[in-house]
Amino acid sequence: MPVVVVTDSSARLPADLRRQWGIREVPLHILFDGNDLRDGVDDIPDDIHDIGHATTAAATPAELAEVYRQALDESAGAGVVAVHLSKALSGTYGAAESTAAEIGSQIRVLDSKFTGMNTGFIALAAARAAAQGADQDAVVAAAQAATSRNHGFVVVHQLDNLRRSGRIGGAGAWLGTKLSLKPLLRIEDGKLVLAQRVRTASKAVATMIDRVVDTVGDRRAAVAVHHVANPEGAQAVVETLSERLPACEQAIVTDLGPVLALHVGAGALGVCVEVDD
Repeated sequence: MPVVVVTDSSARLPADLRRQWGIREVPLHILFDGNDLRDGVDDIPDDIHDIGHATTAAATPAELAEVYRQALDESAGAGVVAVHLSKALSGTYGAAESTAAEIGSQIRVLDSKFTGMNTGFIALAAARAAAQGADQDAVVAAAQAATSRNHGFVVVHQLDNLRRSGRIGGAGAWLGTKLSLKPLLRIEDGKLVLAQRVRTASKAVATMIDRVVDTVGDRRAAVAVHHVANPEGAQAVVETLSERLPACEQAIVTDLGPVLALHVGAGALGVCVEVDD
C-alpha cells in the first residue's frame, strides 16, 4: 500500500480531490458562545467572521492521533506524511509533532509554511508522489520541493479582524491608522506579512493579480482563488487570471473557510499559486 497523506481543514482541499488522492483531513476548530465546532464537520454560521467574540483553535491531539493511526493502518506500514498549516499561524503543527512522536517514526509531520490551498497544493504533491510508489522519504521530499514553488497573496477589505487576530507580522503600526487602507498580504516564511497598502479595494485586487502574474511569468502553474463571502469578486479574479495566464489551467475556487475567515474578515480575496519547475 502507498504512503498516506494527511492534512488539516485549513488546506481547503475540495472533497473530490481528497477522495481522488486518498488524503485524510483533520478539522480545525471554532469556539464561540460555549460551542466547540469542527471545521468541515459541524455546522458553522456563514457569518462567523462577523462574530467578534469567536476564536479559532488548533486540531486536538486526540483528533490527530485518531486520523494518524487510521492512515497508518491504511498504509499497511508504508507510513504517513502529515502536511499542516504554518506553525507560525496555528498550534496545530506543534500538536501534530507531539502526537506523531508518541505514535512513532512512521508518522512524519511537515510544516507547509502556508495555509489555504497553498497547503493543499503541497499535500497534493505528496499524495501524487505516494501514488507513484514513492517511499516515505521520497514523499517528504516531494512535499518539501513543492513548498518552494508556492506563493500566496490575500487582499483584506477590513482591518477589524486583523486587529483581533494577531497573526499579521509587524502590523501594529499600520493597523493603528485611521486611513482607509486595503492591505495586500503575502505569506512569507510561514507568516502573513504586509506586501503593500492600497487605498481602494479594486486597486488592491489589481495589484494582487499583477503580483501573481509576475510570479508565474511564462510558466505553467496551479492556481486557487479563495474568498470570504465574496463569490462575485472571486469569479472576477478567476476570469482576469484566465486571460492573463493562458498557459495555466482553470483556477480552483473555494471559500477561505471559517477558521481563516475569522482572521481576514468579510470580502477578503486570496490567490494561491504553485508554479511548475
